Amino acid sequence: QVQLVESGGGLVQVGGSLNLSCAASGRSLIYYPMGLGWFRQAPGKEREFLAVISRGGGRTYYADSVKGRFTISRDNAQNTVSLQMNSLKPEDTAVYYCAAGRGTFVNAHEYDYWGQGTQVTVSS
Repeated sequence: QVQLVESGGGLVQVGGSLNLSCAASGRSLIYYPMGLGWFRQAPGKEREFLAVISRGGGRTYYADSVKGRFTISRDNAQNTVSLQMNSLKPEDTAVYYCAAGRGTFVNAHEYDYWGQGTQVTVSS
């Protein structure tokens, strides 16, 4: 089992920045380094892929909607993954989730573990 806990969400003005963090724990991480991704879900919408980082951190992939504004990074020593979000827009308002999977995936159903989510609200 892997447990994921997100933090860092909150209220920010348009054009502002937030840094989300996700702490991973669990015995499985010792044997199965995992790909870590970020998703978000706005009310009435499907869960949307944002970014993913490979097990070693050498490969990243972003959705077009956030490319150039968001940066994913990980610290394997601390078992954390972060999402630095800049130039935030009202349409970025959503609940943000981190997820862990056996590979570098963009589809939500391919992830094995999910955090509880953290709310990000961008006000205009």
